[in-house]
Amino acid sequence: MSNLALLRLAGTPAAMGEAHGRAAAAAIAHNLEIYFGRFTDEARLDRAEVLRRADRYWTVMRSQWPDFAAMVGGIATGARQPPLEIAALNLRYELLYTEFSRIGQADLGGVPSPAGECTAFAVLPEASDDGHLRMGQNWDWIPDVAGLMVHVTRSDGLRILCFTEAGIAGGKIGLNSAGIGLAVNGLLSNVDDWRRLGKPFHARTWDVLCSTTLEGAVQAATGGIRSCSANFLIGKADAPGAGAAIDVEAAPLGYCTYQPTAGILAHANHFRDPDSLGIWQPLVEDKRSTYHRCERMERRLADATADGVISAETLIEILRDHDGSPDSICRHPNPALPAAERYATVTSAIMDLHAGRMLVSPGSPCENAYNEHIV
Repeated sequence: MSNLALLRLAGTPAAMGEAHGRAAAAAIAHNLEIYFGRFTDEARLDRAEVLRRADRYWTVMRSQWPDFAAMVGGIATGARQPPLEIAALNLRYELLYTEFSRIGQADLGGVPSPAGECTAFAVLPEASDDGHLRMGQNWDWIPDVAGLMVHVTRSDGLRILCFTEAGIAGGKIGLNSAGIGLAVNGLLSNVDDWRRLGKPFHARTWDVLCSTTLEGAVQAATGGIRSCSANFLIGKADAPGAGAAIDVEAAPLGYCTYQPTAGILAHANHFRDPDSLGIWQPLVEDKRSTYHRCERMERRLADATADGVISAETLIEILRDHDGSPDSICRHPNPALPAAERYATVTSAIMDLHAGRMLVSPGSPCENAYNEHIV
């Protein structure tokens, strides 16, 4: 991505979706081409099967999560794309990760299953240079995917600033004017299965970003049926110098929470204690890099705390870290892997929850400057 367009949206869910679709029509068409290719090449699903699964989920989505479904339908209208294809795009997490899990279980010791997505962090006020709560991540995914920044003003006055992929409703990495922030990590477990038809990952991330309390945000991440595993790192800025963060590792049938230690917290793409949730992780190939990335982030944050306090500049330097390259915190395509599995850091974000400020790099942070957005 050479840049990230900023969409300013307001009105009903359908109106916001239609404005998104109309403004990003070309990028949405591009993402549909990318993902339907990935469904075939990585998930081993042909177009007819993807649309069949999307149709089943779309029916449930419209009845159980009508506001999110209205945004999805609005995107289809605005972008002049078939609703089922836009639904499949918004369900890409469930559709892909179910197959990543299945393929990973079948191929242990053989061909690796692909899955990416991120090294995240939180820094509490006591560990920061100005008493602000900061959090963020490198989002590692398909290098060619088209992203967007979205600024939403809701009818209740809540403002939300977030990153999303063109054509995916709401957002998945961001903050709001109530002091809530969200970073995410993809997780895999042996029990991931789209057929549960649980609340979709992207509907959950949007509901977290629409929350005004930490408790409400955690409920948005964990409530109801979950089809697939995911990690939600959630923060809440309170009075000056005060704030909290919690990490939620959510498997389909249970979840664990973790608190910061010495004011810092890091997470990548593995469960810390899968046995406690009764699952196992089909992680192979460079998935072992998830442990290195998490440990490296924790070590660098701890070292920065020991040296004094952590600033935004410190975090930029850490997010540009290449230890263990190419599968490092700042991730680059790994030439040892098949072309379809050469994931990279697609965008990088640092959020100041007290200031309502988000620094975003449109691509690898080692090659791109961060742009500032205000909620």
